[in-house]
Amino acid sequence: MTFSASSPVSFVRTAVDTEIARFIERRRTQLLEIGSELAPAVDALEAMLSGGKRLRPAFCYWGWRGAGGDDVAEIHRAAASLEFLQACALIHDDVIDNSDTRRGLPAAHKRLADLHAAEGWRGAPEAFGRGAAILIGDLCLAWSEDLYQASGLELEALHAGRTPFDAMRTEVMAGQYLDMLEQVREGGDVEATLRVMHYKAAKYTVERPLHMGAALAGRFDDLAGVYTAYGLPLGVAFQLRDDVLGVFGDPEQTGKPAGDDLREGKRTLIVAETLERSGAAARARFLRHLGDPALDGDAVAWMRGVAEESGALAACERRIDDYVGKATAALESGLLDDAARSPLADLVVAATDRKY
Repeated sequence: MTFSASSPVSFVRTAVDTEIARFIERRRTQLLEIGSELAPAVDALEAMLSGGKRLRPAFCYWGWRGAGGDDVAEIHRAAASLEFLQACALIHDDVIDNSDTRRGLPAAHKRLADLHAAEGWRGAPEAFGRGAAILIGDLCLAWSEDLYQASGLELEALHAGRTPFDAMRTEVMAGQYLDMLEQVREGGDVEATLRVMHYKAAKYTVERPLHMGAALAGRFDDLAGVYTAYGLPLGVAFQLRDDVLGVFGDPEQTGKPAGDDLREGKRTLIVAETLERSGAAARARFLRHLGDPALDGDAVAWMRGVAEESGALAACERRIDDYVGKATAALESGLLDDAARSPLADLVVAATDRKY
């Protein structure tokens, strides 16, 4: 996904990237004083934080502006703290899914396993990589808290922002657990998948960052309902677009091999729709392929064909359009500051208008 220099994401990203770089540089110094051996771990963490769409900081910032907050450095620092939370989630997610790549680069656990192998250390490189990645993810979680507290916002504002910030962290972990549970139970019908998306994506990606911005600006009670009406449908639409791209996406755009979600066996909504709409023979074959790490290009093409021919792809596109309509309608509220209305409308497009 690319954005123009004047887009509501790029505007926030420039400031957030600066805050992240400054924070990591300070913490790199601290870690290297503990031991120079920590340098590869910091490098892996920095590589993870160097990419990403910065959507959560953008929603936090525009949630603040929609509540009447000014464009000040303090809100950029508070918003940047969400990227460390996101890095924690992604690093751990890649360990859970055993994903080799993230944004076109080696996943953190893979990068550290390769270090182990190159140095010829004792034991299994994969075990070392997983353990080190879990610790780096934990470090990102701790640093998210540190950056939030050091943002420079008034203590009263930080206290108010804690309610959505704390809820966000609990909900994303709960959503991740529910997601894992659906995989091992081989469930993942449409309703169960939507519940996972509600907590792991919609609340975490859009609603809670908006709530956090409103709370930091002292207007949570006024705007929580508006931001929920906008954020939940948009968050589901965003995740659903990601899921569609996980099956049909161009590797040059997604940074992952074609059909990687199918190899990992992810019980996404497009998979749930495909299984519910397919005949018995196609469903059985689809399930045999789903989660096969050796899935080749022909099998991926066949599974894509089933998703298309069954009407699952079209159903997902209709859902995205419906959710986008609901999010857009919520912006008509007269409670929002005019400075944020247009950027929030642009964010609807940025989050969902990605082609495959």
